[in-house]
Amino acid sequence: MNAAPRVLAVIGDLLAAAAPDERGALWHLAEQGRELDANLVRLPPGAEVGEHQEDVLDVLLVVLAGAGSARAGGRDLPLGPGTVLWLPRTSRRALAAGPDGLTYLTVHRRRPGLAIKPPAGAYEGGEGPCMLDRVCPECGRLSQDPAPVFCSRCGERFPER
Repeated sequence: MNAAPRVLAVIGDLLAAAAPDERGALWHLAEQGRELDANLVRLPPGAEVGEHQEDVLDVLLVVLAGAGSARAGGRDLPLGPGTVLWLPRTSRRALAAGPDGLTYLTVHRRRPGLAIKPPAGAYEGGEGPCMLDRVCPECGRLSQDPAPVFCSRCGERFPER
């Protein structure tokens, strides 16, 4: 791949163009052949990202606006503009936005590619394995977490038990 360096986004412009109540990923890195992933995420005041575990990738989180906290490594870590937080793989973490919301950029190595998934509506027969509740309903990834809340590959929320 011989991609040329270029500006992909201007964060101030992305934030200005987003609706005031828009939450979630406002932008993500989508270039072909890349080895990184990045997401610009905004949480509204009081919103949370439930406790989850990323089993494969380290994640770097950079707070751009607002404030909040991260629960990681058994501690509450304060987050504010300019805070850079390293979330090592296998660490459990949760985020909570403060009264002004929380906007941050995450950067990590690109997730592994293909996953084997049965065709929609396919029935394999037999009894379900005891770990079926740990299989992501969206991408088919088996979570190493015995009580997963979010898929570490695609971010899908697991059904309530």
